[in-house]
Amino acid sequence: MSEAFSGKFAVVHCGQLVTMAGAPRARRGPAEMRELAIIEDGAMLIADGVIERVGATHALRASLAKEKNIGIIDAQGCVVTPGFVDAHTHIAFTGSRAAEFEQRIEGKTYRQIAAAGGGIANTMRATRLATEEQLLEQTCRHAQWFLRTGTTTIEAKSGYGLSLEAELKILRVIRSLGQKMPLRVAPTLLAAHTVPPEFQQDREGYIALILKDILPQVQRENLARFCDVFCDEHAFTLAESRTILTAAKQAGLGLRMHVEQFAADGGAALAAELGAATADHLECTDVQGIAALARSNVQPVLVPASVFCLGRSHYPQARAMIDAGLSVVLATDFNPGSSPTTSMPFVMFLACQQMKMLPCEALTAATINAAYSLGLGDTVGSLEPGKAADFSIHEFKDHRELAYFAAVPNLPQVFIAGQRVETCPETFSRAVLQGEL
Repeated sequence: MSEAFSGKFAVVHCGQLVTMAGAPRARRGPAEMRELAIIEDGAMLIADGVIERVGATHALRASLAKEKNIGIIDAQGCVVTPGFVDAHTHIAFTGSRAAEFEQRIEGKTYRQIAAAGGGIANTMRATRLATEEQLLEQTCRHAQWFLRTGTTTIEAKSGYGLSLEAELKILRVIRSLGQKMPLRVAPTLLAAHTVPPEFQQDREGYIALILKDILPQVQRENLARFCDVFCDEHAFTLAESRTILTAAKQAGLGLRMHVEQFAADGGAALAAELGAATADHLECTDVQGIAALARSNVQPVLVPASVFCLGRSHYPQARAMIDAGLSVVLATDFNPGSSPTTSMPFVMFLACQQMKMLPCEALTAATINAAYSLGLGDTVGSLEPGKAADFSIHEFKDHRELAYFAAVPNLPQVFIAGQRVETCPETFSRAVLQGEL
């Protein structure tokens, strides 16, 4: 972090202070998701990393004048929002899938590449070979990418180890990431990402490994808050997913699911049946699946960048989900294969352009709704008294421009727990200053 504020400080003259205040749960349906609780020319008083007071600058002026040795940050009429909360990421991996990017350009599909030993298995091999130190170094680099565009909290999945040793290594790296970097991290076990090559002829053996070895050890070391399963015909069946997630629930983990990315095969209904916190992807979910999620209050986590980066055109039915009263969440699905982006503003643009969400709905889905999907809605996701001072001061004057200027390098001033985050890699900046480049 580059700037330390001790005691109290205030942020004043926020052109639009997007507070997202007044939501005791995730916002549902069009009316709630469009309510941003904006304060024009807003201000916040922050003490020891926590928001103490929020209001209009003129209303807080008198109380601020009584404070001694208080720091002042003038937002100069810019938009101030809660830090983005990215509720679906695969941040911990090593290796490159650039060659597969070329293969997709030449016409091969995601499934064809996976069948030839690429895809998840490709990243698995590289990640298994990396030491814990090497993996942490690369994961910290990825974390910088999130911070630069205003993301302050992420969900972080394992899933590129697919063995007891490698899955534990990834989850320990994710834990170390939360200690080493200012980024807030909610860890998820995704050992059921795909069946690894050594178990291709023994699927039951790999599921037994998850149930008897991986899950118990993760529980003993308290390495994960959630368990996720990739429920798909080329990953894990409905029956296999039910078995794994039932065991995870009994172990005290919350449930998340990759479902119906490629076909409407009952994954959304299974998420509803199991009481999962989220059902993610949902590109192919139909009316029945949406209704099942709505009845069970499962939050849909939509990842339009994955659709875009795979060159597909079938986006999730976000409008139907919002109109059904669902608490929609947006996330990057950052990973080395199908969604190599950490930019929530880009995801918001795609949500508006391709899924017909309004910018206000997209911003809700990227902040307060995402926070509640991680069980963190009482701490982050909105700017109101008692919550962590995780916020960004953007270059724009209108919150809609966050989603509108899709490719502009908006580099906000990012604060986590009231501390300004240094988003320039230390090694690069030092090399420039010393003339080493």
